Amino acid sequence: MHQEIITRFKSLKDKQLSIDITRGKPDVEQLDLSNELLSVSISTFSEDGADLRNYGEPFGILEARRLGSELLDAPIGNILACEQSSLLLTYQTILSNFLFAEPIPWKDIKNPKFICPVPGFDRHFMMLNDFGIEALPVPLNEDGVDIGSFQKILESEDSVVGMLGVPRHSNPSGEIYSDDNLLNLFKIGKNFSREFLFIFDHAYLIHDFLPSKKQKPLWEIASEAGVEEQTVITTSFSKVTFGGGGISFVAASGNPLKLIKKVRTTMIICPDKLNQKRHVEFFKTTESVKKHMKKHAELIRPKFKIAHSFLEKLPQECGKFSTPTGGYFITYSTAKPIATKVVSLCKEMGVLVTPAGSTHPKGHDPNDSVIRLAPTYVSQNELSDAMNVFTTAVLIAHYDLKV
Repeated sequence: MHQEIITRFKSLKDKQLSIDITRGKPDVEQLDLSNELLSVSISTFSEDGADLRNYGEPFGILEARRLGSELLDAPIGNILACEQSSLLLTYQTILSNFLFAEPIPWKDIKNPKFICPVPGFDRHFMMLNDFGIEALPVPLNEDGVDIGSFQKILESEDSVVGMLGVPRHSNPSGEIYSDDNLLNLFKIGKNFSREFLFIFDHAYLIHDFLPSKKQKPLWEIASEAGVEEQTVITTSFSKVTFGGGGISFVAASGNPLKLIKKVRTTMIICPDKLNQKRHVEFFKTTESVKKHMKKHAELIRPKFKIAHSFLEKLPQECGKFSTPTGGYFITYSTAKPIATKVVSLCKEMGVLVTPAGSTHPKGHDPNDSVIRLAPTYVSQNELSDAMNVFTTAVLIAHYDLKV
């Protein structure tokens, strides 16, 4: 068997492939689903009379905020309609608290810390690092954050100011936090401190591609736990319409909402209201948004099926992989500390994979085992080649073959 693996490695290397599966991006067919946005006819005035071509409406036009309210199941008074991405809103949330949190801005706290579920989103870790906020990793279980570990961190660490995570189709391993898991997190965080801030980047709120677990609206659970004023929820249309060309939404209350408005008033004179109007006219209702996402699902599902068909052929002794029902990623966890070697072997065969360690704070996976795979952007044929390369790399690294 080992000689067969070595022969396959040499054959793949000779193909001189050039395939990139590092980032979770929509493919061209997915982007084409929204092309009508480029030509949709809109009024230059909002429904309440604001001139969309001019300054004003810094927190979004009424009809866009209403759409966000329906998507997040939160009162429209708690919703802002913004620009670009949930990531940008998450950054602005952290910035606002870093500068102006009450009673003490985070910049004035010695070594402020955030709890971050792992595997996690590399951009979240980069963001916290920008502010000098230490990211404390907490494991994820099938139903969400490991509650015991979460509690233990709060009992043993000083200066923990919040938690940042992706609660549905978690990036990159695909967990969906259960309602009970979220409620427990809220109760523990509230008991720890009334200033403890929950930030949920709900980037994959509507990105199911297979039947998925039900999840109550986060705002409803936060209200049930009495932590509306400690919770910020962001989402966007970045992977619904166009990357960087969609609109985003934030749900917040009390001081967090006040602080977000404060920094946005300084840095954003107003969002692109014409783009907000275009999206409202394109979708009209949340039901239309859901129908649109079913079209995305039809294009994404076959690619995850291809990726899993290759991973299933790997011996179980080599590791394990996630089987998400939505989102854009799969994780493979090697049984041995060989993730860095696997990624290097993939590159040698012409396939770029997200660097090992990216799923953990400061790029350091203590077990050197978790690898993020992004199957959506490439064609099905390219994906098959990439997965052939990846599985070959895993076998070579696991059995320590000389190639």
